[in-house]
Amino acid sequence: MKLLLASQSPRRKELLSSLGFEFEVVKIDCEEIIPENIKIEEAAAYLSDLKAEAFRSLEADEVLLTADTVVAIDHQILGKPKDEDDAFAMLQSLSGRTHQVYTGITIKTANTSFTETDVADVTLAELSDEEINYYIQKYKPFDKAGSYGVQEWLGMAKITSLTGSYYTIMGLPTHLVYKILKETALM
Repeated sequence: MKLLLASQSPRRKELLSSLGFEFEVVKIDCEEIIPENIKIEEAAAYLSDLKAEAFRSLEADEVLLTADTVVAIDHQILGKPKDEDDAFAMLQSLSGRTHQVYTGITIKTANTSFTETDVADVTLAELSDEEINYYIQKYKPFDKAGSYGVQEWLGMAKITSLTGSYYTIMGLPTHLVYKILKETALM
């Protein structure tokens, strides 16, 4: 079987490789719009499945992996920031509070499709305006849901607790990916 990873995320590439899988990175052009009435806990899976459905038909020997991560607080989804001001506002809203990170994955073959979501709770210490500005200027978190990467300075210096998978927060629930790919005979 040939594994296709539909993600440009360097973190997802690194994690999938670290799991021991060989894969090819493919690009999917898909407008990621979340329906207004969707439940927050279903949004990441919805987007992951949307990407999988937008991909071309799969050959019998191909397996496609798509993923999407959303950060939520106060019944609101925080996507990728539009600019520095948006990133600042997001990080300010997360400061000193617990939020949820949902990562949905879809693993699709020519005949089947599995979509699952994993969630982690993340608590951040208080962030000063200076710390937020430092993080934005140094790490440019514009490609990250919620405006931060758990593996970067903010995660190292300011996460006081987390419940769930660290890798789910990073953008790929590796335990789910491994289990499903193993079941689809890629291991």
